[in-house]
Amino acid sequence: MANMAQAIRMALHIGEHHLGVKDIFGQDVGAPLGGVFTATQGLKTAWNTPLDERGIIGCAIGIALTGDRCVAEIQFCDYIFNTIDLLKIAGNTHWVSHGNYNLPMVVMTPTGAGIRGSIYHSHSFDAWASRLTGWKIVMPSTPLDAFGLMLSAIEDPNPVMFLKPKALLRVKGEELLPGEPADEKELKSLIDAPIGDRSKWKPRWPKLDETFRVPIGKAKVTRSLAQSNGPSATLVSYGRTSLLCNRVADELQSEGVGVEVIDLRSIYPYDWQAIRESVMKTGRVMFVNEDTEVTNFGEHLAYRATNELFYHLLARPRVLAGKNVPGIGLHPNYEDHSVPQLSDIAREVREMIAEVP
Repeated sequence: MANMAQAIRMALHIGEHHLGVKDIFGQDVGAPLGGVFTATQGLKTAWNTPLDERGIIGCAIGIALTGDRCVAEIQFCDYIFNTIDLLKIAGNTHWVSHGNYNLPMVVMTPTGAGIRGSIYHSHSFDAWASRLTGWKIVMPSTPLDAFGLMLSAIEDPNPVMFLKPKALLRVKGEELLPGEPADEKELKSLIDAPIGDRSKWKPRWPKLDETFRVPIGKAKVTRSLAQSNGPSATLVSYGRTSLLCNRVADELQSEGVGVEVIDLRSIYPYDWQAIRESVMKTGRVMFVNEDTEVTNFGEHLAYRATNELFYHLLARPRVLAGKNVPGIGLHPNYEDHSVPQLSDIAREVREMIAEVP
């Protein structure tokens, strides 16, 4: 099974060969590294930029204004904050031009904790990104979704931000990409560059299904509510914490608690219908992510759930998010107590189930 970095790489290969991507660029994106997580290794149109985040975003805007498709990377989302004004310009260009100008650009950046990256490599960006009007924001939790979402992002006529969960980029999927070799060692031999001299290495790309897509704005129910007379709840998440929610649902099922898990996949536009239908069944909902808890995107979803589903709720909607601290420390204890862990999600669900309306 491919890991997420390999899945993104194969999607970008399809993008440059079949979907009109002319440039894939960013710090260390080109040879020999192919990105700090190797997500751009072996791509023909990948090239290295200086360490200049504003220059990278400005270049992407310029390329997109000519009508060419491009994919730009900010090496870690921790360093994207000084580009906010340019991201705003990219997001409003189609609107302020009365639809006369499109910007077919994708900005991808690794986000979140989980790699022991300490202060400068552990930030999340999903809450900030959700405020960038004019952008579509996606964040996969599996290689298959990363593959399909990247292809959809490339085809979109306007800006898409592709948030790559740092902790999941080396995690193998549970489903084969369409056309992926079943033997992961074979896949590695085909598309992973060898350690050492890479000057003569070239990837041999497998024949993947070029038509496969994951639509932007469509959530996925990753754990369905089992037929049970016991209490139930809905967990809504994306990225790293989505997989933790799945594990909690599996754990609580043995206790007679039904948990339906919704992986949003798209932060904006988001699939409100999927959330609504689940909450109407369970009467309880918790929104889980690892961005800081103050002005968190989950707060918007909790507000909407309260506002529109109040009379169907059996407990107050909850948001479980990262602590409102300036950064995440290097020691594992600092990181584990700064962003939601498996035990935190399970504890909050049990408390929510026990809450008396």
